[in-house]
Amino acid sequence: MDGRPIDARKERILRAIIDDYILTALPVGSRTISRKYETSLSSATIRNEMSDLEELGYLAQPHVSAGRVPSVKAYRLYVDELLESNTVPQNPQAREFFSQRVRQMEDVISSAAQAISEFTRYTALVMMPKQLELRVATLQLIPMPRGSALLVIVTDTGAIRDTVIRVSENLDGDALYAISRMLTERLAGRTLQEVQEMLGAYSRQMGGDAQVLQGIADLASQMARQSATDTVAVGGSHNILNYPEYSDVEKARAFLSVLEEKEKLMALLPGQDAAFSVRIGPEMGMPEMADCSVVTASYQVGAGHHGFVGVIGPTRMPYGKVLSALSAISGALSDMLGE
Repeated sequence: MDGRPIDARKERILRAIIDDYILTALPVGSRTISRKYETSLSSATIRNEMSDLEELGYLAQPHVSAGRVPSVKAYRLYVDELLESNTVPQNPQAREFFSQRVRQMEDVISSAAQAISEFTRYTALVMMPKQLELRVATLQLIPMPRGSALLVIVTDTGAIRDTVIRVSENLDGDALYAISRMLTERLAGRTLQEVQEMLGAYSRQMGGDAQVLQGIADLASQMARQSATDTVAVGGSHNILNYPEYSDVEKARAFLSVLEEKEKLMALLPGQDAAFSVRIGPEMGMPEMADCSVVTASYQVGAGHHGFVGVIGPTRMPYGKVLSALSAISGALSDMLGE
């Protein structure tokens, strides 16, 4: 493809073609551009400019008598200018919708994916970060009947895990509270790995309360295993079927198969903590995703941990609106998990 820059008029016409194609999914003709977007230009002038844009690789003509459709190169120019100009608009509606929807559900990550898919009408991805340095914030033992207690561990990312453990029947609520305070003071700020190593020393000091320590060690070990792997939630898997690009059964089946394979799913997400990432069609290196784009935004979980929220949709998605929604949603998720 020709790498020459395009002038301002060609750029306006190209943007108009992209905007119209996003709305209609139909090839765009010169008369449409002249009538709706560039009323001061004749159809003949626009046809000439469109022919030049096609020669430069920004447009394609699916049929001889049809209008033009944007190429991946056109979308890349469109997105790069949007990001470089720092003009991703604010979207308070997306933030409010997301916050209200997620707070009603128990599992934040899966409900976040569902909320994003409902708001954007695309397939949504939410990834929790690998948290190899996950640290304990608080630990609490809550008395329960018959020599048992509810053990609750809260980490620096806001992740909460609990389990019921056996304790001595001699330990009442006051004793469990005292043990909770002592262990929180000693373990707060320690990684899960450090907690497991330190519990051995404490078991010698606590004698008959070894059951408590074993329960903490087991839960810390389980959390460490879970935090060492990426967790990705998918919402609205079948939303892509609402778009004409995926009306073909085989094409839709190939797309859905990607969502079922974790390795391929992870490959759709960026490898670094960029505020935004946009990968268009062939840029993903997957034939099944050739007509799709993946747009992601990073969010923060605790100190130094980052995850991603994103959507998968047709290459003709309205990138400005999608980036705006993800910006608002990632901010809401960071605030929510920070609390």
